[in-house]
Amino acid sequence: MYKLYAKKVYQRCLTMVKNQQQAEDFTHDILLKAYTKWDQFQGQSNFFTWLYTITTNHCLDQHRINKRHNFVSLPGVEIENIPDSTEEHLLEEKYSIVDEALNQLSAQDRMLLRMKYEEGIDMKRIAQQLNISVSAVKMRLKRSRERLSQHYQRCGK
Repeated sequence: MYKLYAKKVYQRCLTMVKNQQQAEDFTHDILLKAYTKWDQFQGQSNFFTWLYTITTNHCLDQHRINKRHNFVSLPGVEIENIPDSTEEHLLEEKYSIVDEALNQLSAQDRMLLRMKYEEGIDMKRIAQQLNISVSAVKMRLKRSRERLSQHYQRCGK
């Protein structure tokens, strides 16, 4: 399993965390988790789809955990360039609403949107990975975007 999927898992982690060392650590954690939870794979989807979902959820969980940590200034260490603008606050608020809206989607919808828009995987390759036609990918993406838009509208109010 490691030889087949480590590179793909690493690339997904790197896309999400933008840190090589963290992506490597997460890759090992995720593949270990998948191995220990192998009996929970029900075969209702492609194995990589299942692993991709585990990967995405692990990275998101780690991001949430890191956001909760409080950082304490150390004596003699100055923190520079900390943005404190209203514009950045609004952008962060929008990201938060998008994240909340994404979390209200099904795992399948989230995975499909992330494959297309975060990773930039083309529709033909998505179709191959999910074992469906390209037209089915297009329709699922359209419906996923519509559901995301509806959730975003509700979360933003």
